[in-house]
Order: sequence, then C-alpha cells, then structure tokens
Amino acid sequence: MSDITNNAPPPAGEDTGLKRSLKLVFVYTVATGSIFTYVSYWDSVFFGYTGSGTFLAFALMTLAILPVALVYSEISPLFKTAGGELIYNTVGINKHFGFFASWLIMAAWISVPPAVVMAVATFISKQFNLNLSFQTTILIGVVILLLVFFMSLQDIQFLVKAQATCLFANIATTLITAVLILTSGHWSFDNVIGSFSFSALDGTFGIPGWVIGMALLITPYFGFETVPQMVEEGDFPINNTKKAICGSVITCGAIYSIFFFCVAGLAPVKDLLAGDAANGFMTITAMQNILGWKFWPVVYGFVSILMGMTASILGFWMSTARMLYSMGTKNFLPSAFTKVNKHQQPILPNIFLLVVSITFILLMNAGTFMNDFFNLMSFGCACAYALTMISAVRMRHKHPDWYKGNKNVVKGGDAMRILAMVIMIAIAFFCTLGQGVGSWISFAVYLGIGVVIWLWMLLVRWKKTPVVIETPDGEQTF
Repeated sequence: MSDITNNAPPPAGEDTGLKRSLKLVFVYTVATGSIFTYVSYWDSVFFGYTGSGTFLAFALMTLAILPVALVYSEISPLFKTAGGELIYNTVGINKHFGFFASWLIMAAWISVPPAVVMAVATFISKQFNLNLSFQTTILIGVVILLLVFFMSLQDIQFLVKAQATCLFANIATTLITAVLILTSGHWSFDNVIGSFSFSALDGTFGIPGWVIGMALLITPYFGFETVPQMVEEGDFPINNTKKAICGSVITCGAIYSIFFFCVAGLAPVKDLLAGDAANGFMTITAMQNILGWKFWPVVYGFVSILMGMTASILGFWMSTARMLYSMGTKNFLPSAFTKVNKHQQPILPNIFLLVVSITFILLMNAGTFMNDFFNLMSFGCACAYALTMISAVRMRHKHPDWYKGNKNVVKGGDAMRILAMVIMIAIAFFCTLGQGVGSWISFAVYLGIGVVIWLWMLLVRWKKTPVVIETPDGEQTF
C-alpha cells in the first residue's frame, strides 16, 4: 500500500462531513491526552490493587499493550475513515461483531466523562473543604458535562489545541513532582520493596490478587485506539498513524512507571492509603500529610486534576462522537447521526453522549463509583481489544493483498497477532474477577441500550439498507 496522504478537500460548496485539518502531532496528543489522566486521582486504586509494585505493574502492562498497539498500527492505515473497531471487526468477522466491538470500546470511552467530572467535583470539594454532599457533587458533574458538550461543538482546531495545552502541562508537573518526591529526603527503597506484592483484591481460582490488579491496569492505557477515529480529519501520510498509536502508549507507560516508582518510596503502602487517601488523591494527600508541603500539592492538584482530566475528557468525547458519526455513515445507526454543525462537528452524537454520560452519573453509588467505573472501563476495553485482535488475524488471511507495501506490518506476523489476542483475552478474563456489583449494573444498562439499537437495525433498517464500508478494494456491503 502506498503512503497515501489524507489531504483531499471536500467537493466545492459542500459543508458536510468531518474537516480534514489535523496535523499528526495533534492526533498524537489526542491519544496521549486520553490515556494520561489517571495519575492524581486513581492512584489510590492502583496502589490498592498492586501495592508498592504498582510501577512494575505499569511497566509489565506497557509490554502487554504494545503488541496490541502494533496490530492497530498495522490495520489502521488500511482504512481512511473514522470507525476503528467498527470497521475492523465488520470486515474481519461480520457486521454484528463490528457493532458490538464498537459498542464495547465506547463503554470504556463513555465511562470516562462521568467518572472524570465526578473526580474533578470531588477534588474541588476536598481542596476547599466544602464537604459537598454526593447529590451536590453530581450536580457539579452535570454542569461540567454541559460545558464539555458546548466545547465539543466548536472547531476541531480549538479542541485539539486546548487538549494539547492541558496534556503538556500535566506531563510537566507530573515529572517535576516525581523528582521532588525522590529528592525530598523521605524517599526510601525499603518502602518500595516492603509491600511489593500487596493487593487489596482477593485471589480467585488460584490467581493472586496482584495479577488481577495488574490486569485491571489496562484502563490507564486505553486511548491509543482513538487514533483511528481521527484519521478522517488528518492531513498527514496515513501510515504515520503508528507514530501516534505506539508513541502514546510508550510515553504514558514510561511516565506512569517513573512516577509511581517515586511515589512508592515515599512511605509504606499502609501509610499512603491511610484514612481518606484510600478514596482518591493519594499522592496529593501524602505530600500534604507526610511531607508537610502546602504550596506544591495545590499547584500539582490543579494542573493534574483540572487540566489533565480536561485533556482526557476532550479526547474521549471527540472519539466517541466520531465513532457514532461513523456508525451513521456506514448504516449502523440512523443517518441523523451524520449531521454536522457549522464547525463540522457531529450534532446528534454529541447530544447522545451527553445524555448517556448524565445517565451514568445518576446511576453512580456514592461509596463505590470510583472503582465501579474504573473496572467497567477495564472490562469493556479488554473485550473490544480481544475481538479486534481476532479480526486482525482473519483480515490478514482473507485479504493478504491489502498489506502489500504496508510498512507497518507487524514483525512476527500471525505469531504477534495471536500473542496480542491471547494477552487481551487473558486480561478480559482477569477483569471479570475484579468487577463489583456496581460495575455490572452500569455495564448491563449500557449493553441493554446497545442490544435494543442492534435489534432495531437487524429487524428493520438492515432489511432495507446494507452496511457499507470503504475498504482498500473500494466500497463493500456487509
């Protein structure tokens, strides 16, 4: 396949469809910003799952995710429209798997906005000692979602530049914080090795809780798969998507591992998770209570929580809207999902995402929402990845001619693709062992919505109009 550039302008006078204007660096920041959001709030979840060995769990998860990222890098250049999992699994298996694979990955993406806005609202309450009730926190979360919704209807350049600013500010303050902790005088390697195998999760079927906890750490990595959602708006050689996909994983994996290694040496895990720190903001609390710092925890908190999480919300919000838009263009959803505003932003997908996000917030449990949503993201993401790896193997054998000239073909061929598939199936299984009742309720509600839509498409719409996908061989019906 030639190194095709996505720079074809829309037909003269046409004001529909997505706008081709994104540089590669912004596609990279969309993916990296989507991934890199969990450091400051979910740190207590990480240490509760994998103790002081959290940094090693992140390093191992980086290695586990890379084969999947490489397979995505291989198949992403084959298709030039938004859709990702929707396209890969439809072409690789069939349209039913395509629908549910995309619905599963969106379970992870859609979980982010409600979980993150609740984290922001909780941080505001904690930082200013407001002692807000859970109902008030929900109200603040809804207001933030409305603000994000209105931002999402603006020009794509405004969105990606705002996200990039938030991302790089978050990365800078996170690395500075790691150095400050390491050189604080309180850091000790004995703290790192003291609770290395600790996990608050119970072992199941002979599988240690630490291993289950490591599998659940897939959540802080998903986001690289947002890259295929942005290719329709890219003006760079499509084979360069590998730089954005793998670059985002490596960047975030390295920072996660470095940062949590530094945090682990600050104090024993039981001290880090003592009191209210077990409910979030563990590192910020440790800097305040253990180190006695006043100024820097506030600076770090505002940048990492407010700006870092804004970057994540915008990344996943844009990607979800584009997936829903793609489902409309390919006849997986009504054509109304393809309508765009004057900024060429999908209208109904953004409205749908707002409604679902608010519904998720209203379903939250005051005591467990942080873990419920974290685990829900892990499970939905792992299942979607596993299906996509299966489709990648089938696609390679069904259409070998598509891969000619593709410089991103994975080394090792089917061995690497199957390895990625096995890793994801294993992680999906481990994630089921860590799910709580709240996670399953949220997942059941979301999946139920998907089943209703799928049945309507199956029994009504697909009988009249087929699914149409643009492939390297031209448009094909499914």
